[in-house]
Amino acid sequence: MNRLKFGAFLAPHHPLGEHPMLQFQRDLDFVAHLDRLGYDEFWCGEHHSSGWEMIASPEMFLAAAGQRSERIMLGTGVVSLPYHHPFNVAQRIAQLDHMTKGRAMFGSGPGALPSDAHTLGIDPMGQRDQQDEALGVIIRLLRGEERFSYESDWFQLHDAKLQILPLQEEMPTVTASSISPSGMQIAGKYGIGVISIASTSTAGLTALPTQWSFAEEAAEKHGQTVERKDWRVLMSWHLAESKKQAEDEARQGLHRWHNEYTVRVLGRPGATHVDDPDELLAQVAGQGAAGGGASVIGTPDELVAAIRNLQGVTGGFGVVIGFVHDWANREATLRSWDLFARYVAPELNGYTRSLQASADFVEENKKDLISGATAAVVAKIQGDERAAAAMKVTMEQAQKQAQGGGWRPNEPDLSGEATDTDGAK
Repeated sequence: MNRLKFGAFLAPHHPLGEHPMLQFQRDLDFVAHLDRLGYDEFWCGEHHSSGWEMIASPEMFLAAAGQRSERIMLGTGVVSLPYHHPFNVAQRIAQLDHMTKGRAMFGSGPGALPSDAHTLGIDPMGQRDQQDEALGVIIRLLRGEERFSYESDWFQLHDAKLQILPLQEEMPTVTASSISPSGMQIAGKYGIGVISIASTSTAGLTALPTQWSFAEEAAEKHGQTVERKDWRVLMSWHLAESKKQAEDEARQGLHRWHNEYTVRVLGRPGATHVDDPDELLAQVAGQGAAGGGASVIGTPDELVAAIRNLQGVTGGFGVVIGFVHDWANREATLRSWDLFARYVAPELNGYTRSLQASADFVEENKKDLISGATAAVVAKIQGDERAAAAMKVTMEQAQKQAQGGGWRPNEPDLSGEATDTDGAK
């Protein structure tokens, strides 16, 4: 496997109560923060209900983020294709690529919130098939195929061709994958990447080892290829200098997120109310992702171990995506992402390995190195009469200090003259 890449996924999951205008600004500031820290990717989603998930148009948000960042790639995570005419999606993504100077990534999915589909009058039973059908058309449009027509039971195209193609020759394209095989199968069918978004749950982690085989089987069936470097795995963490500090910072926010959003608002299957914040903390992150928990709330070293374990369990992937949450306050959250960039990423990719090897070499050979350097200096000093005399004075003063006498300003030197603190006589 090549070096890992690292990114962030902003659904978002923001607790109710904050001014939406300010929250949008804080999220844009967060993208700029990640860009400065050297993260590779940023993704944000599309949601139209539930209160907590407030970005309705990822393209609009990413266009603004593009003005506040310089190098980080910006992806729709995801556009819910059943909600849109495929031609409009393709046009917006192509425009976004130009507005971000070739940094757009196109991620699609069937739609995550049942309340969104209900609002739009979409039958949930057909959403995955609609995503598949729309994605095939969008890929053709983004690749600049000659004009073509297409008729479906939910959209039509007549002599369709984009008037502006993406700036990138090959735009990174992914699909969302959960516990079911459909996302991986779509990725294999079209030879595109994947974001495994269910890996933030214990059930999702358990399913990961078998997920990639669905993509490979579908790719072989459709004459495509898929590469593990294009597999993005979503993880949740909160980091601090100590495990206790991380737990203290995240405990109440995690408790609120689980009980008020996951259980009360969404009613996610299998999720139950937990009264005790410490009990929930133990369930979610007591063992860390390395031992079966869905999240890591602890130190950078613990997260490094969890990611390495996950690589071994899955057979390898290309991008670690961190789930953006508000478990801790703003300052602690920014520091957590800072700790990841400073310690987790370089450890996983070996950026500090040569520095450690250099330090180890000097430590192991310091006696020989120092003796050789000292001999060279002494030889030069002895070759100069004045330097040798000054060296004699310095050595006598050092010997005197070592015996407890010490040297003090204004003390007579060996010539008997007083010396001021500035060296003047």
